[in-house]
Amino acid sequence: MHHLVEKTPALYNPMYTSTFTFAPGAFDDEFHALDEEIARTAKSIPGYLGEESWENPSTGLISNVYYWETLDALQELVKHPVHVAAKERQARWLNGYQVVIAQVIGCYGDGGIPHPLAHKTLTASGHRSPCIRKSRMDR
Repeated sequence: MHHLVEKTPALYNPMYTSTFTFAPGAFDDEFHALDEEIARTAKSIPGYLGEESWENPSTGLISNVYYWETLDALQELVKHPVHVAAKERQARWLNGYQVVIAQVIGCYGDGGIPHPLAHKTLTASGHRSPCIRKSRMDR
């Protein structure tokens, strides 16, 4: 962590992630329809930056990570009626879930993989600076 803090500019306008980790249950047509509507809604909100999904083969858990420019943008999705409806019905389709909301304090990479924040900039002291791109030799 110390290395990241030294190399990453202080944030003036931080970004956020919302990570939804769940144990899948039995999905039906209603689940798929709500899931697609939530994805469309998220993408339509100004401040949505992208998402990634991960599955842990040893546990079967799935994580969806959404990236947001502002906390207000994230809250817009959380309060949206389709998201509220899905949350109320989640026990029908999921065998448990956890949500983590986090502030992005920095990001870096070598540009070798696509990522929702790869071309995003972080604001420090009024100046725009790119998320740090490290060469493969710096790892």
